[in-house]
Amino acid sequence: MSAPLPQQVQEFLDYLRQVRQYSPHTLSNYGRDLDRLLAFCEQHKLQTATDISPGHVRQFVSQMHRQGKQGKTIQRQLSAVRSFYNYLSRQKITHHNPANGIQAPKQEQRLPKTLDADQVELYLTVQGNSPLDLRDQAMAELFYSSGLRLSELANLDINDVDQAAGLVTVTGKGNKTRTLPVGRLAKAAVAAWLAVRPEIPGEHALFTSTHGKRISVRNIQERLRKRGRETTMHQDIHPHMLRHSFASHLLESSGDLRAVQELLGHANISTTQIYTHLDFQHLSKVYDAAHPRAKRRSKDEDKGE
Repeated sequence: MSAPLPQQVQEFLDYLRQVRQYSPHTLSNYGRDLDRLLAFCEQHKLQTATDISPGHVRQFVSQMHRQGKQGKTIQRQLSAVRSFYNYLSRQKITHHNPANGIQAPKQEQRLPKTLDADQVELYLTVQGNSPLDLRDQAMAELFYSSGLRLSELANLDINDVDQAAGLVTVTGKGNKTRTLPVGRLAKAAVAAWLAVRPEIPGEHALFTSTHGKRISVRNIQERLRKRGRETTMHQDIHPHMLRHSFASHLLESSGDLRAVQELLGHANISTTQIYTHLDFQHLSKVYDAAHPRAKRRSKDEDKGE
C-alpha cells in the first residue's frame, strides 16, 4: 500500500536537501509549492500520489489561475509537481507523471528593470568613509561588476575573492560554482572594506553585519534601497536591478550572448535571451532618433503638404 501523500512529499524534500544539496531558498520554494498540492489533494480527498490523475492536475492549475496566480508561479508549481513525480518514479512508487504535458497559462513577458550607464555611475558614487559605507559600496560594486545574484553575494567568504587575480568564485543555483572577473573599481572597493572589516573569530563571511554575523539577504536589500534613496536618483534600487544592468550593458557592448550566459550562471540560454529584448529596445530608440526615414517630421512640414 502506498504511503500517505504528506509522507511522500517530506521524503522528496529530504532527498533534495540531503542528496541534491539544494539551497534553503530552493527547498523553501519546493515546500511551499508542494504544500499547495497537498491542500488541493486534501480538498479533493486524494490520499496518495497514485490517486492523482492529469485531470486533477488540470483542475489544480485552473484553481490557481482563478485565484489570480501568475503564469510564472503556476509554471514553477507544475515544475515542482513534475520533479516530485520523477522522484517517485525512480523510487518505483509510481509509473506515470500526471503533470507531463500540462502547461501554465501564458502571460505577457515583463522585461527586467535596468539602470542606464549614467544612473549606475551616480548610484556607485562613493558616499562616505564609515565602515558601513565602505561595506555597502563594496557590495554594490560587486553586484554590478560581476552580475551576482543576491544569495551569491550574501554567501561569499573572504577566501572566495582572489584580490591578486581580480576574481571571485560564487556558488549559484544547483550548488554550481563559477569564477567571475572583478572590475578595477569593485576590486578597490572590496579592498577598502576588508581594511576596516572587524576581525570576528570563526566568521569567514566577506560581508558581515553590525552584529558580527554574516549579513542577511534582507539587510543587503535594505541597505541598497537606502543608498538609492539617498542619492539624487531618489529611487529604490535592488540587487537584481544591478545584475540586470550588468547583463544588459555587457550584451549591448559585446553582443556575445553565450559569454553573458556563462557570466550570469544561466543553465539555459533562453533565460539570457531576455536581455536581447532590452538591447533591441535601445537599438530601436537609436534608430528612431537618427535614421532619416524614421524621424518624425515637424508640424510645419506637415502643414506644407
